[in-house]
Amino acid sequence: MRIDIVTKEFPPEIYGGAGVHVAELSRVLAREVDLRVHAFGAARPADYHGATVSSYPSPAGLANANAALQTLGVDLQIVPDIAGADVVHSHTWYANMAGHLAALLHGIPHVLSAHSLEPLRPWKAEQLGGGYAVSSWVEKTAYEAAAAIIAVSDGMRQDILRCYPQVDPARVKVVHNGIDVDAWQRDEADDVVTSLGIDPGRPSVVWVGRVTRQKGVPYLLKAAALLPPEVQIVLCAGAADTPQLGAEVNSLIEGLRRERDGVIVIERMLPRNELIQVLSHATVFACPSIYEPLGIVNLEAMACGAAVVASATGGIPEVVDDGVTGLLVPLEQVNDGTGTPLDPDRFIRDFADALISVLKDPALARTMGQSGRTRARELFSWHSIAETTLDVYRSVL
Repeated sequence: MRIDIVTKEFPPEIYGGAGVHVAELSRVLAREVDLRVHAFGAARPADYHGATVSSYPSPAGLANANAALQTLGVDLQIVPDIAGADVVHSHTWYANMAGHLAALLHGIPHVLSAHSLEPLRPWKAEQLGGGYAVSSWVEKTAYEAAAAIIAVSDGMRQDILRCYPQVDPARVKVVHNGIDVDAWQRDEADDVVTSLGIDPGRPSVVWVGRVTRQKGVPYLLKAAALLPPEVQIVLCAGAADTPQLGAEVNSLIEGLRRERDGVIVIERMLPRNELIQVLSHATVFACPSIYEPLGIVNLEAMACGAAVVASATGGIPEVVDDGVTGLLVPLEQVNDGTGTPLDPDRFIRDFADALISVLKDPALARTMGQSGRTRARELFSWHSIAETTLDVYRSVL
């Protein structure tokens, strides 16, 4: 069986959970099928753990076009190369149109994985302008026509059926994201954390991610102001989605620094070995997301033995076992697609209280971290996820 995967992100260009998912899934699937990966971006090695990889830069003629049009330009380059595949599998809206057109042109089934949904990310209009209407059209078109849709959580499945009522529920399958617990091993050394300015002798709250609206960073920074003064706040932050959001977050960071020390901002995505050590020294990993289909980063923290405090939204409750591997913070949200908390001040207080509950009891934090690693290993292995994905492919042939 030949499977062609289409993805925007692929090693070494990975910046989010979807990219991690595709990389890990490809590594395992290549042992079972003839796997061909079509990835956006500059040239990269043509072999990835047995998968054949082709790369597609944005067309030069669209260099000054809206980012959504550049995406479609890459999709059109990919479509002819999918000829001969038994199934095409696209990940995120960036790749969905390539999958949809390949299905029509080559007469093959299109399976897509839902890592997020455009209707639930209206703030993307800040980035894309009118391109957000284009990305929304692409996603809707692909979802309604796909032979099967893979949701990364049951929460995501419910969101798909709510946002796209024309989709047949029988076509939407749940296959969770996963974690390679052999690669994500706890690291007790402290050379990396000390080089980053983190004091391993002080309690710490760690956050990792892109600075985007869905990740809820402003809520965490406001909650951090309510924490005991000895607690360090460690932010491993990628670039902000927009200058406006970047300015908002920077202002909150500066305000926090005026009130307390131990606010460490690492303005780059750390390589895995460094991130593992940071997570291993975290007293608590914080995930204040207002939209999170699953949240691979929570699995990464759990695999490193960190307790997790996270908002109870999306697929997070399927990962974090409340009271066992961490704490879930209730989040009532405005029903307009933005995910905005109905009572932001209450959410901030509740999040701070949950963090304090774990921070004040180091033994509890360690026990939760140990339970988290066990849960990650037993329920979220990539081998089982790959086998379930293969079942989805077989169901559409």
